[in-house]
Amino acid sequence: MRRLLTILLITTTMLAAERQGQAAADPADSAIVVIAHRSAPDTVLDKNALLDFYTGDITAWSDGTRVVVLDLDDHQDLRDRFFDYLGKTSSRMRSIWLKNMLSGEGRPPDALRDEEEVVRRVLATPGAIGFISKAKVPENVKVLLTISE
Repeated sequence: MRRLLTILLITTTMLAAERQGQAAADPADSAIVVIAHRSAPDTVLDKNALLDFYTGDITAWSDGTRVVVLDLDDHQDLRDRFFDYLGKTSSRMRSIWLKNMLSGEGRPPDALRDEEEVVRRVLATPGAIGFISKAKVPENVKVLLTISE
């Protein structure tokens, strides 16, 4: 019994230390960054314009270049936090994209498997816009918005 209590005490102490370490982490590490191809004419986006890009209400940059919206696959925390910032759920965004597709007004963004793929596509595609965690931002993309939590 004494051994079991010792193991329980050690496990509880380790879990508490891990939680404390997570809480002490820099909040900037959890920031979401909206990136675009370096040729994008806009230098800053606000929340409303970003939502308009992702709902298909805006389909071109200010210079007329077609916007290529990139998304992440379902079941990714980063994706859920991004859409939460926009005031939408992932399922609500899917329904908006489906409505646009059925009405012939657009198609859903390409859902990419991970942040590295988002970076590769943004770098290779003029007009592309996507979101990634701050830790994954390379130097050769344009940062339009940082979403801190």
